[in-house]
Amino acid sequence: MKAKIKQERKQGYRDGYRQGYHLGLCEAVKQLNPGTAGVRRPLKLMYVPQGFDAIDAGVSEALAGLITELIVCPAHAMLETAARESPEAVLVMNGLHVFPDNHLEQIAEIRRRGISTAIWFVDDPYFTEDTSVLCRHYDHVFTHELGCVEFYRSHGAESVHYLPLCVNPEMFNPRRIGPEYCYDIVFIGNAFFNRTELFDRLAPMLIRHRTLIVGGFWERLKRFDMLSPFIHKGFIPPEETANYYSGAKLVINIHRPWEAGQDNRNSYRVPARSINPRTYEISACGAMQITDVRDDLANHYRLGYDLETFGSPEELESKIEYYLKHETERRNFALRALRTTLQNHTFAARLPRLLDVIDEARARH
Repeated sequence: MKAKIKQERKQGYRDGYRQGYHLGLCEAVKQLNPGTAGVRRPLKLMYVPQGFDAIDAGVSEALAGLITELIVCPAHAMLETAARESPEAVLVMNGLHVFPDNHLEQIAEIRRRGISTAIWFVDDPYFTEDTSVLCRHYDHVFTHELGCVEFYRSHGAESVHYLPLCVNPEMFNPRRIGPEYCYDIVFIGNAFFNRTELFDRLAPMLIRHRTLIVGGFWERLKRFDMLSPFIHKGFIPPEETANYYSGAKLVINIHRPWEAGQDNRNSYRVPARSINPRTYEISACGAMQITDVRDDLANHYRLGYDLETFGSPEELESKIEYYLKHETERRNFALRALRTTLQNHTFAARLPRLLDVIDEARARH
């Protein structure tokens, strides 16, 4: 028993040293990439959140530093707030899920008052049955999905712009965490069929390591009994997600399937070509990521340099086993991805493009 306690203490010291060393390097990267606080542009804008804290908080905080006046209001009170506050522009996030039945009537009346309206779709292309209708009712449409730009133009939207997702580094960042958050392999997300097929294949390997799978519907796994001790069912808040990313040796990223079916309302079958917010969030936490590939991934991160990729279960398993044994390589991937993210993929870096579109259109009118 004494020998076991002594061994556990030694392991704890080693883990603590490694975590402290890694966090020190992450802090150095952050100090070298502090972001820039420019002059706020003169604009009074009303922001209508969707209810995704990871995105809404990032948008609100970034806009507060980019414009002179920001108003945030819930979806049900859009028209009432716009009538009272008279913003020059309204930005709606997604327009789905929490928005009331009279959503479009409110937007129509806001536009009749001469207020510019914009919507940013960040669930594309998984709800095209809905967004194909919504897109026609806004002055400007932004989408994080490359495959949806021409789709919205074909459905009557005139001002359509590709605006990739990004991350809020105040929410997702490297941090000191306790041993309960330390895992070899972490995946956080719901059990879409492509993910269950992959994890069923990888199950014998995953159970040999300290593995954590978080999300809903993992009962769909054929090998659920084998993997259930490694599964945390249900939703966890962004702060907890960031803790697990920060404590992980490797984080797996698997994009959801885009085909129409039980998990999607993509009856137009628009192919998904763009990366998910998880890509940025993992990188912002100073963790090494192994991800499947979307068309625009290489536009944002250097493959094999900022992050690793896989194209088959065999390749993923091989790379997991390799990088778990090579700590220095893991750390270098994580630090490079953190630097790239802080330089290029924060809301403060992304939103000026959206504001430029609104400003240019207002100047023409």
